[in-house]
Amino acid sequence: MTVQTLPALYDIPIVTISGEVTTLRPYYGQVMLIVNVASRCGFTPQYEKLQALYERMHPHGLVVLGFPCDQFLHQEPGSNEEIQSFAEGCYRVTFPLFAKIKVKGAQKSPLYAYLSTHIKKKAWPFIPWNFTKVLVNAEGQVLRRYLPTTSFETITQDIASMVGV
Repeated sequence: MTVQTLPALYDIPIVTISGEVTTLRPYYGQVMLIVNVASRCGFTPQYEKLQALYERMHPHGLVVLGFPCDQFLHQEPGSNEEIQSFAEGCYRVTFPLFAKIKVKGAQKSPLYAYLSTHIKKKAWPFIPWNFTKVLVNAEGQVLRRYLPTTSFETITQDIASMVGV
């Protein structure tokens, strides 16, 4: 029997929105769209498009992962419980949400440190604002960063080609 070695990405500790420590291991084999989210941002309505994308593509192998961040003009000031209540209540979000993290600077989370150093095409600043999206393939390769202004049509086309839709 061969033991499969997963990329280090899948061993990085992350905390769920309810406070449980976990990793990305449950998502191995799925395409991941990792998004830094915020409740009081001009891009907050993207929750609706992210949820629609998740509903359409999840059966084919996509998971959207939301990581709240308060580093951009204090646009995510709430507690994890308040963030979850907002996302579920206002946008009917069912994709996984995680505890609030830092996505830039010296205190950036280990997840975002990994993502920023393993992306194929370097882009700086790596996370310039809320609702920046990072696409990771089913094998854990960090493929692309999408700015908050990138059209969902472009993102959907990229993901559809990866999951065979």
